[in-house]
Amino acid sequence: MKKLSTPYYLIDEKKLLGNMEKLAAIKKHSGAKLLLALKCFATWGVFDLMKPDMDGTTSSSYYEARLGYETFGKETHAYSVAYSDEELKKVSLFSDKIIFNSLSQLQRFYPECSDVACGIRINPGVSHSDFDLADPARKFSRLGITSVTDIETAMPMISGAMFHFNCENEDVGAFETLLSHISCKYGTFLDQLDWVSLGGGISYTERNFDRLGFSGIIKAFSEKYGLQVYLEPGEAAVAHTTSLVTTVLDIVENDKMIAVVDASIEAHMPDLLVYRESASFEGTIAAGGYPYQIAGRSCLAADIFGDGYFKKELQVGDTIVIKDAAGYTMVKKNWFNGVKMPSVAVMRADGQMEVIQESFYSDYKKGLSKELRI
Repeated sequence: MKKLSTPYYLIDEKKLLGNMEKLAAIKKHSGAKLLLALKCFATWGVFDLMKPDMDGTTSSSYYEARLGYETFGKETHAYSVAYSDEELKKVSLFSDKIIFNSLSQLQRFYPECSDVACGIRINPGVSHSDFDLADPARKFSRLGITSVTDIETAMPMISGAMFHFNCENEDVGAFETLLSHISCKYGTFLDQLDWVSLGGGISYTERNFDRLGFSGIIKAFSEKYGLQVYLEPGEAAVAHTTSLVTTVLDIVENDKMIAVVDASIEAHMPDLLVYRESASFEGTIAAGGYPYQIAGRSCLAADIFGDGYFKKELQVGDTIVIKDAAGYTMVKKNWFNGVKMPSVAVMRADGQMEVIQESFYSDYKKGLSKELRI
C-alpha cells in the first residue's frame, strides 16, 4: 500500500469474485439473467472479473450504454429518463434492448428502432425504499408510466417491460409481496411479453440475504408468465469489495479530536453526503479506545466521513482506510476544490497490487475548459 500515494480506491479481487459467486448462484437457481448497472459501478478495468457470471450491462445514458457495449460486451440494455434525437440514433446502433421511460418517447422513437427489442418502464406505484430521495414510486414521480391505458397503447410496440421498485432491499418477504402486487395488477400484460426487468436495489450479496428463497420466487414468476427475467445488480455486485485509502494530514481539536485526511467526502464519497450516512473505518472498535472524527480536506464545513473509536492515538501520516467505497462512489467522484482525484488499484488474489487508473492536473484542467482561439 505504501508504494502508491494516497488517496486511492483499492478493489479487492477476492472479495469481488466472492460477490460474483453469490450472484452466479442466484442466476443458476432462478433462471434470471444478470446485468451490471453502470450507474452504480463502471470501473471497466475489472470487468473481466465480472463477465463470466453476468450477462451484460444496463445503462441510464448514451455514454453508459456505449461503455458497456465496448468494454463488457454480451447484452447491452439502454434506458434513459429521456432520449434526445441524437442520443437515440447512437444508442440504437449497438443496443440489444431499448427501454423507454414514457409512452410519448416510445411513440416518438419507435419507427427509428423497430428492429431493436423495445420495452417500457412501468411505475407500479409501490416500492421498498428507506430514502424518499431514491424512491421511484414517490409522489409525482416521473419514472415510468402509471396509466393502464398507456400500457395498452404501448403493447404493440414492445416485447418487454421494466419495473424498478427497490432500493437497498434485504427483505425477501417484502420483495415477494411487491412482486405479487405487480403480478396481480399487470398479469394480463405480462402474459403478452417476452421479457421483464425487475431492476436493481436488491441486496443480493449481503450475508443474511436468502438467495435460495429469492431465486425460487423469481423462477416461479418467470415460469408463470413465460418470461425471461432480468435483474440489474449494481451496489450488490461490488458491496464490501473496495476501500478508500487515505492519509492523516492533521489532527485538530474542537470539543472532540478531528483527524483531517487527504480525501473528501464531497469529492470522493458524495453518496454518503447526499444520504446523510456515516462511513465506517478499518481498525475501529465498538466502544472505548480513542474517539476521532474523520474529516475531509475540502472547504465544505460538513466534509465529514464519520466518527470511530480507534485502537491507538492517531498521528499525522497514519493510514485511514474507509470501507465500502465502490457503489455510487467512483462514478460520482469529482474535482471539487481541485482536490487530487484518487487513483484506482486492484489487490489481486496473489497479493500483488495493480494500478488501473490515475488522474493528474492535466485531467483536471482539460475537464474545465479549453483554450479559445481569438
